[in-house]
Amino acid sequence: MVKLRRRTAVGLATAAVAAAVAVTLVAVGTGGGGSAHAKAAGGTAPQAPVRHAPTASTTPTWDGKTKVIGDGSTSYTGPQPNQPTFHKLKPGEEPPQFVVFSWDGALEGDDHDFSRFRTLAEKYHANMTFFLSGIYLLPKDKSTLYHPPQHSPGASAIDYPTDQHIRWTLEQLRLAWEDGDEIGTHFNGHFCLPDKGAGADWSTKEWLSETSQAYSFVQNWKTNTGFTDIPPLPFDYAQELVGGRAPCLEGQKNLLPAEKQLGWRYDASSPGDFQLWPQKEDGIWNFPLELVPYPGKDFQGLTMDFNFLYNQSGGDVTEGDPAKYPEWEKQARDGYLEGFQRVYNGSRAPLFIGNHFEDWNGGIYMQAVSDVVKDVCPRKGVECVSFKQLCDWLDMQDPAVLAKLRNLDPGESPDWSTFLKK
Repeated sequence: MVKLRRRTAVGLATAAVAAAVAVTLVAVGTGGGGSAHAKAAGGTAPQAPVRHAPTASTTPTWDGKTKVIGDGSTSYTGPQPNQPTFHKLKPGEEPPQFVVFSWDGALEGDDHDFSRFRTLAEKYHANMTFFLSGIYLLPKDKSTLYHPPQHSPGASAIDYPTDQHIRWTLEQLRLAWEDGDEIGTHFNGHFCLPDKGAGADWSTKEWLSETSQAYSFVQNWKTNTGFTDIPPLPFDYAQELVGGRAPCLEGQKNLLPAEKQLGWRYDASSPGDFQLWPQKEDGIWNFPLELVPYPGKDFQGLTMDFNFLYNQSGGDVTEGDPAKYPEWEKQARDGYLEGFQRVYNGSRAPLFIGNHFEDWNGGIYMQAVSDVVKDVCPRKGVECVSFKQLCDWLDMQDPAVLAKLRNLDPGESPDWSTFLKK
């Protein structure tokens, strides 16, 4: 079988982002919870899920019939199932510990990592965000339908999928949405610095063009592929898409105004920040990758697989010394868990972990994330949610309470019984 690959150095963090992994922590964490004592893998048996359909007050009027949209690529099948129920924090109540696992690209390739982590999330009563690259639903022989900003039609820094990969991906998108997961966007051609025409150089108008095409490739996959034996996706992408992550975490400055015009709720393209409660940027929730302890080093690393790889095997070398794989896998897993422990026992700021469906360094980063899911998602007080669901919770809270939470250092654990009381 053909194994889809990103081309050389594609899909990897830019030099600016990679440099951020070596930031020394300054004045972060005035309280406990700075070290990890959690199991590296396994975890307790999953607790019963607390997942319900939306309440009547938020459920759109629906007659119970599937409404096919456009050429039949998408449809409206009612409110998304398997959603968590949230409430406004009560005075003296400890916030949930939110953890968001997100995936850039969201192709079901030969390694079947999309289905692997979708089913893992289902088993551990979690939801995740899958950031779909739009051209992963566009056949190569239709590639010139894509008009990337500052590039010729059909140009892309990632490979176009085979028909089989498109079929597999469509199936996983349908199942993921039905599981309660979010289908966000990773836009399309994945152009990054230092190459010319990278997203970092795009204007707001160009980002609007890129985003419009990301919508189109999902909404018109039947026309573009000619497939007649696959049912519509069970969601209206025009309504479901409320956020994304720019390739290589580049271009957020001009992307944010485009997202605001589109009515999006969040952006996950910021290249890094300490583990703090989120805030809005011009009305849009900013969900950055975060800086967590880098085991064995005196700096903080970004919560993404490539940034561990960058430090471990050197730059964008994706196949380092196999003898070091066990050590590197443990380092990645422990870094995530130390970041989790710091806020779980501290400020309760959400933890954001971003990954790719890749087998870099023998797949060690995939296994590290799998171990973290198994460890943290069943824990008391933990909600493993999508970015969209986190928006739901944040928008439900008192802004003054969120502002107070944001003033906490990551490892600062207040007396919750009095901290949020008026």
